[in-house]
Amino acid sequence: MTTHFVADTATLTGRSMRHIFRSADTIITTAVTPIALMLLFVFVFGGALRQSTGVDNYVNYLLPGILLIAIASGIAYTAFRLFTDLQSGIFERFHSMPITRSSVLWAHVLTSLVANGITLAIIFGVGLLMGFRTSASPLAWLAVIGILGLFTLALTWLAVIAGLSAKTVDGASAFSYPLIFLPFISSAFVPTETMPGPVRWFAENQPVTSIVNSIQALFAGQPVGTDLWVALAWCVGILVVAYAGAMLVYRRRIA
Repeated sequence: MTTHFVADTATLTGRSMRHIFRSADTIITTAVTPIALMLLFVFVFGGALRQSTGVDNYVNYLLPGILLIAIASGIAYTAFRLFTDLQSGIFERFHSMPITRSSVLWAHVLTSLVANGITLAIIFGVGLLMGFRTSASPLAWLAVIGILGLFTLALTWLAVIAGLSAKTVDGASAFSYPLIFLPFISSAFVPTETMPGPVRWFAENQPVTSIVNSIQALFAGQPVGTDLWVALAWCVGILVVAYAGAMLVYRRRIA
């Protein structure tokens, strides 16, 4: 069964990746908005925001939040592609074939990881051109990549639920809007200490803040503290719940 699962998932992932590379505009579109936000906040608001953050290089402070916005934008396309497959009838065709059924979902998930990885690499490149610099060690870089990968995986399974449950194309991707908005109410742009009471409480107790703080500390070569464990707990918790929910919806859909 494991051998069949790996082979089936690889074949279906190749199919999804071909769709991605044939319409590379999806990756470009996903990268454009975060890059535009980065340009806006660094070159327009950067002077004022440097005072509130207390950092000399604001792009170093900003980049982790921009990466999370890019991930939240990118997973919307996963929900869209999954919804399109359902509407075209390709799911029924796959289920009539002797393949592992869960491989259909895992192919979309792995495609999301690859596509979002490419988008993040583009944004990193633009960040370097804008002056992003880091003293992170190779181990810290691996930790950053691991956090971003785990966050992408967790949100992708949420996208799978949306893609399986949506009734319209707009509904398939609309779920990502609150996720895109979350970094704006976190420590991604300014410290939470500058926010009024209720907003500060929400910002300090939602997953994006701990993830941003962890990545900022890793890039700066500073001790991460408890933020890393809180970030990992959030990512793993979301992943477990989203995966269980996606499988439940999938079983009902194909029953």
